[in-house]
Amino acid sequence: MPQRAALLILTLILLAPGPVVLFVQAQRTPSQGQKTHAAPVKPVTPQATIGPVSHIRPTPENYKFPNGQTLHYNAEWRLWNAGTASLKMEASGTEQHVIGTADSVGVVALLYRVADRFDSYFDRKTFCSSHISKHSEEGRHLRDTSIRFDYPRKLAVLDERNLKTGEMKHTEESIPGCVSDVLSAIYYVGSLPLDPGTTYTFPLNDGGKTVEVKAHVEAREEVKTEAGTFSTIRVQPEGDTGVLKSRGKVWVWYTDDAAHTPVQMRARLFWGTLTFRLNRIERQ
Repeated sequence: MPQRAALLILTLILLAPGPVVLFVQAQRTPSQGQKTHAAPVKPVTPQATIGPVSHIRPTPENYKFPNGQTLHYNAEWRLWNAGTASLKMEASGTEQHVIGTADSVGVVALLYRVADRFDSYFDRKTFCSSHISKHSEEGRHLRDTSIRFDYPRKLAVLDERNLKTGEMKHTEESIPGCVSDVLSAIYYVGSLPLDPGTTYTFPLNDGGKTVEVKAHVEAREEVKTEAGTFSTIRVQPEGDTGVLKSRGKVWVWYTDDAAHTPVQMRARLFWGTLTFRLNRIERQ
């Protein structure tokens, strides 16, 4: 298992089909057009980074957010228990707050320790992300990252601090008028009518270049997990850039009901397959 393979725990759970490089951000370099802390920040001219059909749909009037619900998952890689992950949603004023965690366990933790927490906020009515923060403990890397979506200026503003060296990083990238992020996107897809044969296209940003995600609703299937047996709808998200475009695939199985709870997720990449299965549902 590659050193950073354990980081797919969070990649998959956060549905980051384009920016899988989120989990190699220690090696991430500024893309063309980015500004770093080493140079004066100059005004950025927003550029069209997505197609005209790519957009975030407003929240349906009858949609109920699963506030107070925490989903707990176990991750399996080649019959090994690779880690655990969780997703929790709660109300926060006019916004929704999503909390995501990922931890490596067992042999995987010995190879590469992961202890990450993500906090994402998005507008309850529009589903537009407002900001996301990350505390990442990945191997020898320890970082705090904040991403703010400045819609008046059409910019994603990233500020990151290396907690070991004190090094600071600042970048700005153009965004359209509304984007999702790597954490809230899983709930955004779940809010859509998931009819087999349908494809939804939407913009997603993780502080870098905005990517266009296509969520293909494929088929209905029965899925068995430790939390029970579920009738589900299988969805395959696909990014226009990134690792998964050429070397792997991701699937998410949502319950075939109004809740569209994600009960199973699977990433198939060049080094193997990582599967997340719902272990239990905790309600406050």
